[in-house]
Amino acid sequence: MHGYLVKLRVKSTRQEYAVVASKRFLPPAGVNRSKPEQPLRVVISGASGGLGLALARHYLKQGAVVGVMARRADLLQSLADQFPHRVYPYPLDVRDTLAMQSAAQDFISRCGVPDIVIANAGVSVGTLTEHAEDTDTFQQVVEINLLGAVKTFQPFLLAMRDAGCGSLVGIASVAGFRGLPGAGAYSASKAALISYLESMRVELRDSGVRVVTVCPGYIKTQMTEINPYPMPFILEADVAARRIARVIEQGKSFAVVPWPMALAGHLLKRMPNWLYDALFCKAPRKPRGLL
Repeated sequence: MHGYLVKLRVKSTRQEYAVVASKRFLPPAGVNRSKPEQPLRVVISGASGGLGLALARHYLKQGAVVGVMARRADLLQSLADQFPHRVYPYPLDVRDTLAMQSAAQDFISRCGVPDIVIANAGVSVGTLTEHAEDTDTFQQVVEINLLGAVKTFQPFLLAMRDAGCGSLVGIASVAGFRGLPGAGAYSASKAALISYLESMRVELRDSGVRVVTVCPGYIKTQMTEINPYPMPFILEADVAARRIARVIEQGKSFAVVPWPMALAGHLLKRMPNWLYDALFCKAPRKPRGLL
């Protein structure tokens, strides 16, 4: 009897190992791919530091080939040197339409249609409408945070639609749920990005191309290290990257990372104006003049 039980245990263990081993090589469940036998193909804007760099490293460690876009060419090249033949660096500004189109064409010609395109490039800076010099800052923030996402997606969209697969991922923010005092440009750009992504999600319904809206809370980056106020539930960039990648893998259309910030965001959206105004009118504000 004992020998029979041992055989059962060995057989069960082998079966469990076979299941785990087979799952290990399957493509992520939420990522619809045209050629699952090939390495995952990912494109990320704003990938020279912070969350973008953490996302690039995450996917590279998973064996993906990654196109990275950012203005800092030296940092992109440093990443490419660490992962030879799997990083395609594109030093550019996401506001440059022609440069974005050229980069997309080059990536597709070298690697094929991407499985995931992440519009991550963004800037955060304090702004006040009463200061004339902040008008240009407003324009830059909207051009990078909102139109930069449009210009990231646009050169890939037709190819992804023709292939009938892939995920377009926009990194928005909980700051887009309500207008934060002293951060009008940032809040407005992220609120607009959330709406834009929702519009595109409906437009692409049944096309095979998924649209994912991710609203992070606070993440430890150069953008947040100068914030003069408490940042609850703040995440390290690599932790945030893993959680965002999980959201994409699960095929979710909308997610707040981390989940406690989803509760905070829900409360903010439901809070009556008189209470919101009273609580936030004297809150510390992000410094101006950073752009």
